[in-house]
Amino acid sequence: MNNPTSSLELKHFPVMLDEITKICSPDKGGVYVDCTFGGGGYSSKLLKFSNTNVIALDRDQFILEIARKLEEKYPERFSFYLKKFSEIETVVKNQLVDVVIFDLGLSSIQLSNLERGFSFNSKEKLDMTMGLTDISAEEVINNFSEKSLKLIIKILGEEKDASRIAKNIVKARSVKKIKNVNELVSIIKKSKKNYFNKKINPSTKTFQALRIFVNKEITELIKGVINATKILKPGGKILVVSFHSIEDKIVKYFFSNFSSNYAKPSRYFPENNSNNFSLFTKYKNKIYKPSTKEVAKNLPSRSAKLRYAIRNNNKFIYPSKLLDKFKEYLDLESSHA
Repeated sequence: MNNPTSSLELKHFPVMLDEITKICSPDKGGVYVDCTFGGGGYSSKLLKFSNTNVIALDRDQFILEIARKLEEKYPERFSFYLKKFSEIETVVKNQLVDVVIFDLGLSSIQLSNLERGFSFNSKEKLDMTMGLTDISAEEVINNFSEKSLKLIIKILGEEKDASRIAKNIVKARSVKKIKNVNELVSIIKKSKKNYFNKKINPSTKTFQALRIFVNKEITELIKGVINATKILKPGGKILVVSFHSIEDKIVKYFFSNFSSNYAKPSRYFPENNSNNFSLFTKYKNKIYKPSTKEVAKNLPSRSAKLRYAIRNNNKFIYPSKLLDKFKEYLDLESSHA
């Protein structure tokens, strides 16, 4: 395993940095949690304001050197933990925080390292692990049943050709174990109809599905936003940058259904201030997207959506309704067929 170098920062583009900085109001100071440290873009920006304290988490050991540099530069105001963001409560002890930031999906650092198997252009092993995982994409592809592969690709990748892709994967591995990325890409291309007419790479959805499954990204997201809400001060903000429809659907549902303005009979009725089961103030359902200029600089940001919610004064009540709503995804990610 190669150690990370300083050049990694140059490969990282923090999405909607200006918009996030404006929403966070770091000029007012406070305690901030960067749940997806990555190349340190958000943390570095927040630490430029002298009254801020930043706690960062990331599951990826490849970015440890970047984190150490910030710890050396801001020893009193920055701390880093090699943990998944579902474990946020274990690092934020006995205190409430002002802001929690999630930047979901794949970082440019992870994508650019072809040895990790995230990129379609890689000829390396099928890995796709972000860190702190117990299974790789190679294990899934070569050991899971055709039915399980179909469900993973169809549900987590929203891939309409999931049946054909799963069938061809099983057929190919019966002859020879599928070890490298380019081998899987070839199988997917043969399984897709008229893929030459499509704007996106034919492997996009299958790769998304495998990456999500391997890293249990839906489970992490749901547990992460719930645990982040627990540690927010009244008036504190939770920000989430998502990159595909499943993530955005979860975030929107959580913010909307647990806000004080949820389920009013009519917009003309007064708000129900006695709603003790809400976790957030009135949610505006506003979506922020990258500017044309930012997309030109960082093409993967084109699919990014930023939403944020503000914690109200109510006592935290576990939002089990969120888990029930997305049970299909949680059950799928917990399966090892």
